[in-house]
Amino acid sequence: MQIYQVGGAVRDELLGLEIKDRDWVVVGATPEQMTALGYRAVGKDFPVFIHPDTGEEYALARTERKTGPGYRGFVFNTSDSITLEQDLQRRDITINAIARDERGKLIDPFNGRADLARKIIRHVSDAFIEDPLRVLRVARFATQFDFAIAAETGALLKEISAMGELETLAPERIWTETEKALHTPRPQRYFEVLRQCGALAALFAEIDDLFGVPQTARYHPEIDSGVHTFMALEQAAILSDAAEVRFAALVHDLGKATTPRELWPKHHGHEARGVKLINRLCDRLRVPNRYRELGVLASRHHLECHRLAEIKPTTILDKLEQLDAWRRPERFEQFLLVCEADARGRKGKEHEDYPQADLFRSYRAACHAIDTNSADFNDLKGAQIAARLRIKRIEAIKRLKAQMQ
Repeated sequence: MQIYQVGGAVRDELLGLEIKDRDWVVVGATPEQMTALGYRAVGKDFPVFIHPDTGEEYALARTERKTGPGYRGFVFNTSDSITLEQDLQRRDITINAIARDERGKLIDPFNGRADLARKIIRHVSDAFIEDPLRVLRVARFATQFDFAIAAETGALLKEISAMGELETLAPERIWTETEKALHTPRPQRYFEVLRQCGALAALFAEIDDLFGVPQTARYHPEIDSGVHTFMALEQAAILSDAAEVRFAALVHDLGKATTPRELWPKHHGHEARGVKLINRLCDRLRVPNRYRELGVLASRHHLECHRLAEIKPTTILDKLEQLDAWRRPERFEQFLLVCEADARGRKGKEHEDYPQADLFRSYRAACHAIDTNSADFNDLKGAQIAARLRIKRIEAIKRLKAQMQ
């Protein structure tokens, strides 16, 4: 029995990155032998075992054969005669197909180290085409490491996208890769790669539909709604590490794709129309609620944030209430970052200030400072307190507006 460290841990060590998880492959062993050594068996599709002391995963070397659509359409062979090279050959890309033995020697039958040095994402074998999730993984790894994609691998991505198998992917698998990509320094590249190979239209049609939809050049010198969306995502990644902020920037303008052509380049009402599309996307991919909620708020209210200096005090208070700004201050701050990313995500506007954010914070602070224990609220109960508080908050906003004029 031989044990090898494999996959991401070996790759990240060679790249000089922090190693978070270690995976191991066991060659020449049976499930019975692993159990006898104290390993705990997990997994239904192929034998994976948990080390009794470290808790790390040890998988028996295996080969796989596609028998049907989707992840479940694979048959795995874990015979104790499977070699390390056979196990590495079934992996997706060369930089993930490097192993290290117990003495520290690297085993690299597919030249993964050379591709690491060249900063290239390249598939290991023609079996790459059998799992459509690999389209997302290549896009994510290219984004995560800022690597180029080999031409022949790019051609396979297009072929897989054209086959219609992307639609067989489980929503959880799509979202897992996408969420990881949203945490990378340049998440817009993930979606750019997907668009280049045709996968964006298959998996994120609401985003792909934005391309080719024009906007008013006065406000959007970049013209194209899809281009603006990717620029806004880029700015969101600069402004915040929070994946929720980045996702909301990505979906804040989805409603523009549903504007009738005869109304182009204007998009009146796209804020409300976008909410339906965000909910549809989140339902389909089972996106967690914290992403959905911020995305919906950004879609509904980003234009009022941009025009904050122009709108009435009562409307400002309505927006603060709709944003739940007092009970959810952290999410309110995330909303402001999305709005700033939207404003900066325009050609030539990338480095402009966004004073609306501080202005909105000032209005929130002025309203929050009102003390309901003061004499103004004596002898009031229930709805009376709420009504008086609203009046006081509007007065506070008016005073602040007057000071700024």
